[in-house]
Amino acid sequence: MSQVSNENIYQLEGKVPLKTALPLGIQHLLAMFLGNISPLIIVCGMLQMDLNLKTALIQNAMFIAGVTTLIQIYPIMKIGSGLPGVMGTSSGFLGTAKAIGVTYGYGAIMGASVVGALFEMVLGYFIKPLKKLFPPIVTSLVVISIGLSLLPVGIRYFGGGFTPEFGDPKHIIVGTVVVIMIIILNQCKQKFISASAILISIVIGYILAIVMGMVDFTAVKETAWFSLPKVMPVGIEFNINAIIAMLIMYVATAVETVGDLSGIANGGLDREPTDEELSGGVIADGFGSLIAAFFGVLPNTTFSQNVGLVAVTKVVNRFVIGTGAIVLVLMGFIPKLSAIFTVMPQSVLGGAAVVMFAMIFVSGLKSLLRDEIDDRKGLIIAISLGLGVGIGNLPDVLAHLPKWVGQIFAQNGIIMTFVIATTLNLILPEKKKEK
Repeated sequence: MSQVSNENIYQLEGKVPLKTALPLGIQHLLAMFLGNISPLIIVCGMLQMDLNLKTALIQNAMFIAGVTTLIQIYPIMKIGSGLPGVMGTSSGFLGTAKAIGVTYGYGAIMGASVVGALFEMVLGYFIKPLKKLFPPIVTSLVVISIGLSLLPVGIRYFGGGFTPEFGDPKHIIVGTVVVIMIIILNQCKQKFISASAILISIVIGYILAIVMGMVDFTAVKETAWFSLPKVMPVGIEFNINAIIAMLIMYVATAVETVGDLSGIANGGLDREPTDEELSGGVIADGFGSLIAAFFGVLPNTTFSQNVGLVAVTKVVNRFVIGTGAIVLVLMGFIPKLSAIFTVMPQSVLGGAAVVMFAMIFVSGLKSLLRDEIDDRKGLIIAISLGLGVGIGNLPDVLAHLPKWVGQIFAQNGIIMTFVIATTLNLILPEKKKEK
């Protein structure tokens, strides 16, 4: 029997004291909270949904994220990777969901999600024969592109988020204080403090925001203490056009999941993920999205934000991540708890987000540099990131091409990077190594 020890936070297995696991688990919750509810808030607002329904869907999003995270880190049969990956509502589906919702309604999004989720689960079982499409150079570039594509989102949060006050000096001050505190605490000789640097810095930033009069707790006071998650709060409808569009995005999700799991294994465990871990992770994505659809929630996938957190803290213990997942589940029953995080200014999380997203890039770069970069690999890297990240930052360049091209590539530069890197890796001849 392994002993309970704080040192186990740096091991995948091992017992960790609850007083240590809980704050480190909540740290992961904070990293993904806004990203988990933002897609729903955007889609619900666009479709002018009833406020009560919108609240119920956000509550369900927290509950589902916790459940699917537990499945991901504690595999059931072949469902789950066993790696410390955190699950949540995917923003990658946002563009497609908005298009489907406007044309066919929210029920059609859920119906297409059901079919797409089943498709991704099937795809997960074929990861091993498809492994040749995911050599280290491809997965490393995907991880790098994930980090680069998320940085604008981090800066958006840093400046105050999607509000009229974006760029207000008070948001810049709060975000900067959070970044400075992360740097200071990360250098602390006490391992628990350095591992909790993100959480402590966010708490300090939150307190500063309260002192500066940036937080309105009215919503917290008006929110109920207890409420059960609602099953099928909206009807499920099946539309062939919606299904086709969603299937394409589920392929993209599988690619992103492979990149995320590679980032976790590289950044936290200093190794490549196994075939079984990749397969189980993709299957868990599909299974989690299937459950989510019946709770009216957009598809779930591994969260890149938390990949960056693993890279920063090196905390990979499954019990720690599982503790955070249980808190997410509880938030699905206690709306007032969710409201406390909801009213937090986005600039508080923005300071941490910039650091975490940049660390995703660093973990991908480390993986890429493990092997010598010759002229062939240099060309693959240059073209993949040049076009993938470039078009991801300026998607309007595809505005005059067929609509399906924009739906696949304009919404997510990660996919463009993957397609180009995979294609070039397959067609460019490898030079024979000199003896």
